[in-house]
Amino acid sequence: MTRLSCFVLLVLASALYIAAASASTRSSSATDYIVASCKVTRYPALCVECLSGYASVIQRNEKHLAETALSVSLSRAQSAAAFVSKMTQVRGIKPREREAVKDCIENMGDSVDRLSQSVKELSHMGRAINGNDFMFHMSNVQTWVSAALTDQNTCLDGFASHAMDGNIKAAIRRRVVNVAQVTSNALALVNRFASRHQAAAPTEKP
Repeated sequence: MTRLSCFVLLVLASALYIAAASASTRSSSATDYIVASCKVTRYPALCVECLSGYASVIQRNEKHLAETALSVSLSRAQSAAAFVSKMTQVRGIKPREREAVKDCIENMGDSVDRLSQSVKELSHMGRAINGNDFMFHMSNVQTWVSAALTDQNTCLDGFASHAMDGNIKAAIRRRVVNVAQVTSNALALVNRFASRHQAAAPTEKP
């Protein structure tokens, strides 16, 4: 009985070891895939930092990679928008700063809306979609993400003057610049997904 119990424990331990090794290999493979994919972005180190924690979700899937990148961008845009909205309540804020903050609130709100639309559009695209339908939906995603990035940069433009220098400008720029960089990376990965899918798709007859 004792020998049998030892044998069973040995088998279980071996199985757990193999499973753990397999999971570790898959995780390493997914992380390597993310690192390689992020090389097409403008801010590869930030790209890897943002996405490596989602390796188990992304695996080596182009669509999951693009979806995750957009979701991270949306989350950061929402956080930045909420932060900016509180800046009008800062004690001692100057009238010119207040106007710039109000414009930024509007821009970041538009950015969040467009990123939200892009996330929904991409998530609703099933595996079976191809050809013209695929490019139609991807064009929508690319347009919305590009517009979201423009909104973020427009917010920053409102604080470009040296007359705006100060704690409010510094705090807003720090957050919005990060969002803009993450969104730029997401757009690059969306474009990569679109181009690779189009290249792999069979040519449709007219």
